Amino acid sequence: MQAKQAISALSALAHDGRLAAFRLLIKAGPEGMAAGDVAARLKMPPSSLSTNLLLLSNAGLVSSRRDGRSIIYRADYGAMRDLLGFLIEDCCNGSSEICTPLAATLKTCAPGKCR
Repeated sequence: MQAKQAISALSALAHDGRLAAFRLLIKAGPEGMAAGDVAARLKMPPSSLSTNLLLLSNAGLVSSRRDGRSIIYRADYGAMRDLLGFLIEDCCNGSSEICTPLAATLKTCAPGKCR
């Protein structure tokens, strides 16, 4: 991941509503969640949610697909792992006592099953 992509992703996540939507989509797993369900769960007006999801999508953190009359959004787990990897890439000059647990978390992080 390049610094410009990381800045875009971090900027998209630097908002209460967008962060809440992204975390909810992470929990929803690879099947994703309908936009209306996201709005209801977050008690967010659909117009605000639409804007927030568009910004997350533009940052490459979520994708969408149409399913009948619904739009299903899902988190992009690869983009999330890339961002987390970018953040710890040069972790503490390679201090294994700090970096190894962080790197292990990235390796074991499966959609909906991150520990």
